[in-house]
Amino acid sequence: MLLDQIQQTNDIKKIAPKDYPQLAGEIRQFLIEKISRTGGHLGSNLGAVELTMALHLALNLPEDKIVWDVGHQSYTHKLLTGRREGFENLRKYGGMSGFPKRKESDCDCFDTGHSSTSLSAGLGLVRARDIMKGTNTIVSVIGDGALTGGMAYEALNNAARMETNFIIILNDNNMSISENVGGVSKYLNNIRTSNAYLDVKDSIYNAIRKTKYGDGVVTGVRRAKNSLKQLVIPGMWFEDIGITYLGPVDGHDVKGLVRVINEAKRRKNCVLIHVLTQKGKGYGPAEKHPARFHGAEPFDVATGVPLKKKTKANYTDVFSTVMVKLGARHEDVAAITAAMADGTGLKRFRSVYPDRFFDVGIAEEHAVTFAAGLAVGGLHPVVAVYSSFLQRAYDQILHDVCLQNLPVIFAIDRAGLVGSDGETHQGIFDLSYLSSIPNMHIMAPKNKWELSDMMKFAYEFKGPVAIRYPRGEAFDGLAQMRAPIEMGKSEMLYEESGIAIFALGSMVETALGVREALKAQGRACTLVNARFAKPFDAEMIRRLSETHELIVTMEENVASGGLGEKVRALADEERLPVRILSIHIPDEYVEHGNVEILKKEIGIDGQSILEKISRELS
Repeated sequence: MLLDQIQQTNDIKKIAPKDYPQLAGEIRQFLIEKISRTGGHLGSNLGAVELTMALHLALNLPEDKIVWDVGHQSYTHKLLTGRREGFENLRKYGGMSGFPKRKESDCDCFDTGHSSTSLSAGLGLVRARDIMKGTNTIVSVIGDGALTGGMAYEALNNAARMETNFIIILNDNNMSISENVGGVSKYLNNIRTSNAYLDVKDSIYNAIRKTKYGDGVVTGVRRAKNSLKQLVIPGMWFEDIGITYLGPVDGHDVKGLVRVINEAKRRKNCVLIHVLTQKGKGYGPAEKHPARFHGAEPFDVATGVPLKKKTKANYTDVFSTVMVKLGARHEDVAAITAAMADGTGLKRFRSVYPDRFFDVGIAEEHAVTFAAGLAVGGLHPVVAVYSSFLQRAYDQILHDVCLQNLPVIFAIDRAGLVGSDGETHQGIFDLSYLSSIPNMHIMAPKNKWELSDMMKFAYEFKGPVAIRYPRGEAFDGLAQMRAPIEMGKSEMLYEESGIAIFALGSMVETALGVREALKAQGRACTLVNARFAKPFDAEMIRRLSETHELIVTMEENVASGGLGEKVRALADEERLPVRILSIHIPDEYVEHGNVEILKKEIGIDGQSILEKISRELS
């Protein structure tokens, strides 16, 4: 196998050009086999195989730098930099990350995980290179989906003025996670399908080649073809702002890609190479269902069907059902997603109420202020977003929604630990950053029925409300306990004395197990469903302090700014006669791995909590 010859960085340069297609095929087969067992981002990686090969052939790593936007398409890059063995434990605790990590390799120059950041980071590397008198090449790779993010345009605005080399690769597969939407997608599609330009270009080149001057004149024409592009392709927006545009280029032609990258390296300005690729290329199920294979669970290679059968509804499913019902009851309910209609569960709402569904692309900041505008206009918008992505819109939440006290509902999926995607995707900060904002109200459901009740309550409340819920199967216990929701009020589940557990959201299920274990030890234990992180039920804490010696707060959020910190502050300020034990995630980034393993490692699993309670009482 050719792949066996790739043991370290730059080994790909030993491969004969005639063997590039074979190597690409072997890389695809390797990725399909490995990801089918570990899970991971398959579609984006299959589409970027030849592009990555070309970058490694045209550049000299690690001196030259590649900044991968988001970074989930970097598997081939990892393979070509000597990390083949790492795929055995890809995205597992203690194993190789599914994203670029500087601590893993000198060839990973910038840690990424969120969208639309690579151009700004690359621009910083370029300016640092020039100040340090360096001569290396900097390349930022960004997808067409990520190009809907406003931060990318802030960087382009600055890059256009440069008189130094900076290469941008626009990896255009007409997809982000779901199909791209909006004006940028339409503009790029016009370029992709501009047969007039492509036909004229090919006709001219072919005609010249037949003359006695042949390829020499073709080379000269290539240098002048920007004028032709200006005449034939509408807009030429990149050229208009001062960025040299090369393309569109076949993203699956290694030798062609190497040529155009080498051409771009000679320029003394910012150059954008527009590369057309196919997401999921080389694997039928991924080509047919690219969104499904964006982030795949382990699957059967022959069929593409996930190995794990879904047996219970997850919280996203519950939210999806509730949204359709809310839409039926209330004509002012609108739904907003930032390119995540499938992931957030809004696909059904889109099908039933297309006029009230808005996919704004990868643009969380815009999504939130757009929701504020809808609210001022008389609608009741629901912004469905992952916890780790909502933090990108902090200013818009504070300034545009909460300052005006607008009735916007934030449905925050993937709150708490999410597992294999690691530090950049763990939803462990939302309680902290949202709690700091006046007028914001934060809830977390104990089970699937309470998520439904909270959505209905949030609609009736008519102010900013955030509802956070975890990834995975929805807890269906405590079905008989469904007290009406009141603003800022918790729910007493089991009242005894001695020890009181004040648990929020996903931690109620864990708290039930802890309570049962304490009961087995002969210890009385009260269990309260906190429901609200803001405003939290201070009156309940005062009441518990009168009959308990220890209050244990439990949350799946970092300590700083979390529920436990607020409860402890209340107890200290009012000198309540009770000890407070806060169970939380440490104030640190949590790496990738199985969620249950992570909970044990950071001390928020049932057994660890029991041990902490025992030490507190000893």
